[in-house]
Amino acid sequence: MSKSILGIDVAKVTLDVVLLHDEQSHHIQIENQRAGFARLHKWLGKHQVKSLHACMEATGTYFEAVAQCLHQAGHAVSVVNPLRIKSYGQSQLRRNKTDKLDALIIADFCQTQKPTLWSPPAPEFRDLRSMVRRLEALESMRQQERNRLKSGAYSKAMLKDTRQHISYLDRHIISVELLIKQHVKQHPQLTQLHDLLVSIKGIAHTTACLLIAEIQDISLFEHPRQLVAYAGVNPRQYTSGSSINGKSRMSKLGNARLRKALFFPAMVAKRHNPIVRAAAERHILRGNCAMSATGVAMKHLLHIVWGVWTSQQPFDPHLNKMLLLAP
Repeated sequence: MSKSILGIDVAKVTLDVVLLHDEQSHHIQIENQRAGFARLHKWLGKHQVKSLHACMEATGTYFEAVAQCLHQAGHAVSVVNPLRIKSYGQSQLRRNKTDKLDALIIADFCQTQKPTLWSPPAPEFRDLRSMVRRLEALESMRQQERNRLKSGAYSKAMLKDTRQHISYLDRHIISVELLIKQHVKQHPQLTQLHDLLVSIKGIAHTTACLLIAEIQDISLFEHPRQLVAYAGVNPRQYTSGSSINGKSRMSKLGNARLRKALFFPAMVAKRHNPIVRAAAERHILRGNCAMSATGVAMKHLLHIVWGVWTSQQPFDPHLNKMLLLAP
């Protein structure tokens, strides 16, 4: 018996759900919380659904609760890049856009494309991601306050208050950094991954923790090119016929946190990592600029990350396997 298909359009507060079952489609809108999930299970029972493949977009963290709930109920679940759904909808010449239609497109995508199944990350990975993202938010707040100090727009009283807030943020950042270190040490799998990643020249503790937190499950990426695309550091060509021949640029269609975290490590790797340095130098010799070479360095770093993580071996530039990953 073929599986029924469930397409879910995820929003912060609501979920629009389309069920493809017995050659018919059914729609329901539920709350994106436990009460809504209970309604969903009751609704599926009403339609006598036994075997189900659910699909949804990776929309921030809003998809996680319903994906976890369906997975725990024994259903197959896929979580896909929203850009894949958007491209699929455009290929179907869909001109209208509503939450219900979006859920129908997701269901149709799931039925025809059969995306890879998703499984929830271990709790220690989820906890690490929340810590890393909290640290990122605190550092962003601190930078905003530092910018305000330099703006000259505040009175003396407000300058004093701003400095006090920066001091508070400094202490809080140190506290969260310590929590992250303790958390990694408490979990052998995290410790092993951390040690593997910091063996790569250019990647230090902070970047290693962020890579683990954002990637979480390397098995979702069957090839390093998929990881590069997930981070949005893959080149995007702009050519058409003989009249348009634009320069290739970084696509920036992916996880912005990964791109931001890789920028300075790539700058270091261009100088100290032999594989990355050789790739960047080849790129510049072709007439490209130094900034473009940094993008190439970011891409090659992710290739090496994929190789180290999947092989569970520390980085060694002399290993043929590692060398083959870079081009």
